[in-house]
Amino acid sequence: MEQMNDIDQRLTDLEIKASFTEDLVDQLNQIIVRQQQQIDTLIREIGHLRQQIPDGTAGGFRSLRDELPPHY
Repeated sequence: MEQMNDIDQRLTDLEIKASFTEDLVDQLNQIIVRQQQQIDTLIREIGHLRQQIPDGTAGGFRSLRDELPPHY
């Protein structure tokens, strides 16, 4: 009879662990979905910013010396 109680306890413990694991997986999935949405938003924003850059400066290196005020 004691062996049966031990098996029941072990089964209950495994069910509890499985339940916590399922909850954790659901939470992680929600985080992944939210992060992917944020990544997609950032990609769109970068695309909009690239469209605003004049063609002559796109990808080119700009030195701070090129932007000095004329009195220097």
